[in-house]
Amino acid sequence: MGDYVEQAYGEFLAGIKASIRDARLRAGRAINRELIALYWRIGEEIVKRQELHSWGKSVVERLAADLRLEFPGTSGFSTPNLWFMRQMFLEYRDDANLLQLVREIPWGQNITIMTKIKEASARGYYLSKTAELGWSRNVLLNQIKAQAYERHALAPKQHNFAATLPEHLAAQADEAMKDLYMLDFLGIAKPVVEREMERRMVERIRDLLLELGYGFSFIGNQYRVTLAQKEYFIDLLFYHRKLKCLVAIELKSGEFKPEYAGKMNFYLDDFVREAEENPSIGIILCAQRERVEVEYSLRNINRPVGVSEYTLTTELPRELAGKLPQAREIEAGILWEMAGER
Repeated sequence: MGDYVEQAYGEFLAGIKASIRDARLRAGRAINRELIALYWRIGEEIVKRQELHSWGKSVVERLAADLRLEFPGTSGFSTPNLWFMRQMFLEYRDDANLLQLVREIPWGQNITIMTKIKEASARGYYLSKTAELGWSRNVLLNQIKAQAYERHALAPKQHNFAATLPEHLAAQADEAMKDLYMLDFLGIAKPVVEREMERRMVERIRDLLLELGYGFSFIGNQYRVTLAQKEYFIDLLFYHRKLKCLVAIELKSGEFKPEYAGKMNFYLDDFVREAEENPSIGIILCAQRERVEVEYSLRNINRPVGVSEYTLTTELPRELAGKLPQAREIEAGILWEMAGER
């Protein structure tokens, strides 16, 4: 009887905790929407009054000073922030779709997107992903630096999902896959064997999940499957919550070869898949690929397989650190040469 009471109480407590977290999340989002709405109105008023009275830039500085006097200790009404409010109104007033997304993310992330991304569709991508995935400002900056939009939304992806999956799943699988994966967080500056790359991925699994995208849950590496008393090992195995299927990833340190597609097709047989899950998906990560070769290799594969490239770190290798001249030294050398020519 005691165990039953404890179990019932545990379920009761878990439910209350979940309700509190959900309420806090909804409250936080509501507060953020109100804040963005306020900033929008301020930006709109600044633009209208400047146009009506031909006011110059000084009115923004004066307004910031007066607001700081009225609301001491509040940092949101600084001169730069007021300019950003004005910019937000000017840049989004004719785009209702983007404006809706603007209201769903924090002000700091809005400033980052406004100042670093100018093209409307790219802004839409970063706004929606920030709202959907809850990207912090640092994560957003890293995604912009890594050109996530170009790699995820623009680049032509190579897979056979349309031919091997139902239409709705094919579209979702395409959305979940990238054409190019940035693995610079592994700290590898030159090619290494697949097992070393895999080891570092497992060690940095949180960074890897962030790069893979929303919905991936890590199951294991060197995941063992058996057939006819033989053992086979999948490099990395994930479960995708949105697709409700397993995702197998094979790592290749060199160029893509057609036999890789056949091997992945074999791995995707119903070795691990549960009856209620959707068909498993395979992604082959290669250092290089010839797109025509990939296209022909996937033609006769009857299970969903995609082929992507990856890039390693672009940072200076440790062994070269300190051995190359600094920018200041190069500049000084150029000035010295110029002086000598005179």
